[in-house]
Amino acid sequence: MRDYAVGIDIGGGSATIGIVDKNGEIIVSNRENPVRTHQHKNVKDFILALCNNIEDLIEEKKEILTLNKIEGIGIGAPTASYRSGTIEKNPNLPWSDEKIEIVKMMEEKINLPTSLDNDANVAALGEWKYGKGKGVANFIMITLGTGLGSGIIAEGKLIRGHNGLAGELGHIIVRRNGGRRCGCGRYGCAETYVSAKGLARTAIEFLEVSKKDNPSNLKQIYDARKKKGLLALQQEGYKEDLLICSKDVAEYAEKGDLLAHEIFEYTGKVLGEAMADYIAFSDPEMIVLFGGLVKSGDLLLNPVRKYMNQSLLNIYQGKTRIEISALNDHADAAVLGASALVWEGK
Repeated sequence: MRDYAVGIDIGGGSATIGIVDKNGEIIVSNRENPVRTHQHKNVKDFILALCNNIEDLIEEKKEILTLNKIEGIGIGAPTASYRSGTIEKNPNLPWSDEKIEIVKMMEEKINLPTSLDNDANVAALGEWKYGKGKGVANFIMITLGTGLGSGIIAEGKLIRGHNGLAGELGHIIVRRNGGRRCGCGRYGCAETYVSAKGLARTAIEFLEVSKKDNPSNLKQIYDARKKKGLLALQQEGYKEDLLICSKDVAEYAEKGDLLAHEIFEYTGKVLGEAMADYIAFSDPEMIVLFGGLVKSGDLLLNPVRKYMNQSLLNIYQGKTRIEISALNDHADAAVLGASALVWEGK
């Protein structure tokens, strides 16, 4: 087995590439100058840019690297299929209407075996190979970003399922009557409550309806933004698509705002109850939390622990620990996860 692997993280705006050794050290990366997706008119040009970039990185470290020292390429991306080696209907890519046969195209351009999986699965593999999942045969990785993703390691294997789509815990229904509309088209999915955007939706719901008379400094910034309008705010550089964001809620909660604390309490309740269900079907040794929302710390984790323990079947009590990902603050965590695809099963 060769000493290095290439990890590629494909996001909506860019693709970050790193060459990683078996210990999880990134030898060289294009993080400062990633491949910009929207600069390429078609998929073929984008694939060529990825391969050229890999060759440039090898050349940059030619004193230790050659193509022959690389075991393979791992790619992580939303809407990616491990089974078919394709990316389909990714709304953030400029070629979203195409079925991108990225594994086949990469292997035709560069003489390296290539593997592909969705971003939550590669996060689980990265934690398993380089983080707190080392030596743990049964754990669940939950990624709390804009949405809720997950990867399930059971009996020492990543569970992918018949179609390669297993582990969509973000789309387990947690509110069946009057649940929130999800981007998937259904109502009441977990990620509409437990994610950065889900928490922001809770904040707006509280401010507009269920707790609109509760005193809160959040109401002042919300009303000011509402008066100006979202479009005008975005034209001025506001990067969110809701008038309140999770960072606002965390900032005010840390200052002691009671309504902001209630928003985190509610979010933690939904996640904690859902995690009790996750434990019942897979009996993991631990659940690892990853993502920007996790940086709120005990604001989220205290209610998660409380409601998970309240909801657990007695036989599971005290047997599953909650951990924060060892890679959560790693700038290249997604690249590490993608590179772990190369070592899977070896």
